[in-house]
Order: sequence, then C-alpha cells, then structure tokens
Amino acid sequence: MKIFFYTLLIALLFSSIGFKKYVWFISIGYGFAVAAIGILLLILGASVPASLLLILYGCRLGGYLALREIKSSSYHDKMKTEIKSGEGMSIGSKIAIWVSAAILYACETAPVTFRFANQKGSKIMLILGIFISLCGLVIESLADFQKNQAKKSNPHRFVDTGLYRLVRCPNYFGEMLFWTGMFLGGITAYSGVLQWVIVLLGYLGIIYVMFGGARRLEMRQNRTYGNDPEYQAYVKKTPIMIPFIPLYSVEKYTWLVA
Repeated sequence: MKIFFYTLLIALLFSSIGFKKYVWFISIGYGFAVAAIGILLLILGASVPASLLLILYGCRLGGYLALREIKSSSYHDKMKTEIKSGEGMSIGSKIAIWVSAAILYACETAPVTFRFANQKGSKIMLILGIFISLCGLVIESLADFQKNQAKKSNPHRFVDTGLYRLVRCPNYFGEMLFWTGMFLGGITAYSGVLQWVIVLLGYLGIIYVMFGGARRLEMRQNRTYGNDPEYQAYVKKTPIMIPFIPLYSVEKYTWLVA
C-alpha cells in the first residue's frame, strides 16, 4: 500500500493546479496527474508498457485541454454557462474537491500500482489489458481529431462523421475502454479486500464520470440542435455511449451528475 500512497501524493501535487482555476482539478490536473503517476511507476520498475500508456494518456489529455484553454475563445464562451466558475467557492469546498479527485486518480491507476507492488498476475491478462487500453487511447484521440476537423469545416453543425457515425460520444467510449484495459490488466494481481475496493472505486468512478459527461453533453446538444430534423434522426439511430448497444439517451437519469 506504500506505493499507492506515493501515487496519491503525486495526484495531489499535480491536480493542485485546480486552485488556480476550479475546473482544472478535473481536467488539466487530471491529465497531468495520471502522466506523473505513470512516470513514477516507470521509474520504480512497474510494467513498462502499462506505465508508458499512462504517460501517453495523461500527456495527450492534459496537453489537449491546456491547448484548448489557451487558444479556444469559442470554447470559453460556450463553457461559461455549462461549468461552474468556482467564484465564491469556499477554500474548504475546493480542498474537498481536490482531495476526492486525487483519490480517484490514484484509484484509477491502482491496477498498475498493485500489479507491481504484489509482483504477481497473469501475463496474458496484462497483454490483453494493454491491447484494450491502447485501442481506447487511439479511439479517443481519433475522435477528438475528427471532431476538431469537422468543427473547422462547419462550426455550427453537430458532428456525425467518422467515429461519430457509430456512437455519439466516441471520445468517452475510448476513455472507458482505456480504463477497462487497465482494470483487466491487473485483475489477477489484486490481493485482499482493500485492493479490490480501491480498484473498483477507480474503475466504477471513471465510468460514472463518463456517463455523467455524456448526459451533460446530450443536454447541451439538445438545446443547440434540438429543432434540427437531421439531428433528431441522428440521435434516434446512433447510440450515445457504446457502439451497437441501443442506449440512445441518458438525459432522464438525473443521478448522473458530473
């Protein structure tokens, strides 16, 4: 468990950027915290492929979000009504969000941590997990690229090209696939109830966050494109989160708050 606490300290350090801007606790701070944990695990001697995937994932996400913060004025204008600014929030509330977010990040990466700490686990499951995570990373990266290209061509239209033909939130699907791979890669290595609780907290936590994000996106798109017949046809035939799974809306699930 000592190594897990080291990863938690790293997560606390890098996600503390959120004290500069509230949303960074769960965006830029998230990406760079995961990358930093990956670097720590790589230095300590954990699985090289799994550690490198954490680094690539975190740097891609953190870099993408940081660049968007710097360059995209339209994104800032849109998000003013979607995300709380954090103004007037007490320091106690900010600390609570900071700590809970850092715990989640340490729990998400715990499969790699515990596999290394316990020095056991199936190599076949590790390889399978790494393959699934790599597929997830490719999907979410490609989805972000395709969305950016589509918005450059037609900034006022919803995106239904590329991966968006299969699922309305392919970036969120890729994210879930990435962490599913991480979870499965260490599934034969977890030891004791506490380790299982930690890894399940991380895995189920990020799945919940992704579905909550999809709900928020769906509500925003319904406000923006709700009167567009093409959009209505698109959402009725295209699953929202997982390709070929006929779940077309999560808006009614009010318990999905993220």
